[in-house]
Amino acid sequence: MAACALTALLAWLGLATTPAQAEYRVQVEAPRALATILRTHLDLVRFAGRDDIGDAQFEHLVTTAGEQVQELVSTEGYFSPVTNVDVKTDNGKRTVRVTVDPGPRTHIEGVDLEFTGAVASEDPQRVAQLKNAWGLPAGEPFRQEDWDKAKSETLFRLGQKRYHAARMRFSRAVVDADHQQATLSAAYDSGPPFTLGPLVITGTKRYPEQIIRNVNPLHEGEAFDGDRLQELQRQIQNTPYFSNVVIGVTQDPAKASGAPVEVKVSEFPAQRVQSGVGYTTDTGASVQGRYSYYNVFDRAWVFDTQARIEQKRQTGYAELAMPPDPGAYVNSLRTSFDRTDLNGLDKRSLQVGVKRARTREFYDWSYALDFYRDDERPATGERFLNRAMVPSFSWTRRNVDDLIFPRKGNIINAQIGAAVQGAMTDQTFGRVYGRIRQYFPVGQRDIVIARLELGAVITNGSDQRIPASLLYAAGGSGSIRGYTYQSIGIVRGGTTFPTKYLGTASAEYQHWLTREWGGAVFWDTGTATDGLNKGPIYNGVGVGVRWRSPVGPVNVDLAYGARNKQFRPSISLGVAF
Repeated sequence: MAACALTALLAWLGLATTPAQAEYRVQVEAPRALATILRTHLDLVRFAGRDDIGDAQFEHLVTTAGEQVQELVSTEGYFSPVTNVDVKTDNGKRTVRVTVDPGPRTHIEGVDLEFTGAVASEDPQRVAQLKNAWGLPAGEPFRQEDWDKAKSETLFRLGQKRYHAARMRFSRAVVDADHQQATLSAAYDSGPPFTLGPLVITGTKRYPEQIIRNVNPLHEGEAFDGDRLQELQRQIQNTPYFSNVVIGVTQDPAKASGAPVEVKVSEFPAQRVQSGVGYTTDTGASVQGRYSYYNVFDRAWVFDTQARIEQKRQTGYAELAMPPDPGAYVNSLRTSFDRTDLNGLDKRSLQVGVKRARTREFYDWSYALDFYRDDERPATGERFLNRAMVPSFSWTRRNVDDLIFPRKGNIINAQIGAAVQGAMTDQTFGRVYGRIRQYFPVGQRDIVIARLELGAVITNGSDQRIPASLLYAAGGSGSIRGYTYQSIGIVRGGTTFPTKYLGTASAEYQHWLTREWGGAVFWDTGTATDGLNKGPIYNGVGVGVRWRSPVGPVNVDLAYGARNKQFRPSISLGVAF
């Protein structure tokens, strides 16, 4: 009695020890999909690695395994499994074999969806669309995950446009295990249609809230649309002033008409300093620094300056930009200097100009007036000083499913400009340029990318009186791979000069092994020439590795230039233009 009392006291104080039990192994024999679920969630498996399982606990795990199996496999539509649990001990080591015959799978016999509220009377077409888009139709296997997903997705679609206060009134799944059939029912109440009211902005301290109002694409009185709210969020974050944006609209049905749009922002500091190092096969290793000040004159004017030193290129620029005006346009004054030493041509280009630009969800517009002064020093010892005053217009459309890692859609850029001799210009000319990149999804992961690029400088005289920075050259990672950067042009005396006409095209197939890593095969072709019917066609073919890095797609290629009969590596950060 005394010994028992002492043992009980030690146990109560936590000083008594329980004899350690040997670890046991679990073997699960079931169809592959179910075996994965059981190995992940079955308690008997989860505790197998522990050495502190007593006999009573082990017996409990074995005894309740069948109940757990039935509960787990029922989520996949198997409601009458037969489970056998066999325990064997060999040299003190226990092995538990769990054998599961799931039996027949339950399928959906019918689905009953009911919609009440304003959507039923005002928008029967929308109701039909929601029913057609239901994610678990008759004939499909019943899975708990699919059932939950179908319900939540339907509610999300209903509430995403107009009916912001939509709710699910009830849902029910009736399973007939004897006949392996399930009947699903769900009812949704749309509530009243919502329209948007004024912006209510909080969080601005340093920068005026008028910036947000000026870039706001929404209109008071328009129907609630979750996608449009995200567009507003992106427009605000496209400005350099705000680090975080949270947008919300009340779900109170009593405030459905003219519901205020609540915008809460966090601001960036007034100054930012950045630096970095990098490398590209086009221009070599680089170091760069950038300084930005976002509140010049205490009026949210932005001063931005940057310098970048590469082995074959050195650039610098400075810009003073006003905040967006009521039309969301940004007016700026800018200057830049760019020096390149490539293919026998030492080119030094100065650019000064003014620009008026607007960035929207899918479109960019810009109007500019720029003065160019180029100092060209070819290896032959000559020197060309050219200048031009160029008014220009640029337009970009982005119609892709993802701006950073697109798989479907296209991106188009078009530019046009002109200069007149005598107006701070040495020779009259017109300039046009266009580029399209088309994305075609293949299966669940793969992509085909096609690119076409065309450019022309139209003039009656020689292109030697036009600044080289306004002419064209080809070759390099973003052009025709397999040839050095801007090495395709007119060769005179061992120097490659830019030309009046440009045409390049590319086709690339990307096969993705995982979400982050993939491979590619590609073919590039084109030329840069001074005559539409002149100049050879350059072809490049190759293979590459693709990585979806945190900062964008990284491309590492090995290309073969068919004309030069040389292999050339190419490394680039492929951000969509």
